[in-house]
Amino acid sequence: MARIEHVALWTEELERLRRFYEEFLGARASALYSNELTEFESYFLEFESGPRLELMRMPGIAPRPGEGWQAEGFVHVAFSLGSEAAVDELTRRIEEAGYELVDGPRRTGDGYYESVVLDPDGNRVELTV
Repeated sequence: MARIEHVALWTEELERLRRFYEEFLGARASALYSNELTEFESYFLEFESGPRLELMRMPGIAPRPGEGWQAEGFVHVAFSLGSEAAVDELTRRIEEAGYELVDGPRRTGDGYYESVVLDPDGNRVELTV
């Protein structure tokens, strides 16, 4: 049986994105990996459970269309926080820190309690129970 081991994000601001996931979602970053030949750098972020998130930077990666974009392909990453109160609290902290709240907190039509915020690069981050 397969399981997701990790998901990866390209970024121009590796340290800024690492700090966001550490501060707000409790990520623990690996040591910085760096390949001098290709100028590739990455961190693997581990969370309490589930797959890791790899943050990657390298010259020549094309930017995406714009902040908060919606397009085909992977759209968001969701983090389960354990309670509606935890969703409310983290959503408040992230918004107070100046990051954009896209939606919620709210109960969705399929029964989820969630909010959606944008990380520093404009990636959608879903916070759910």
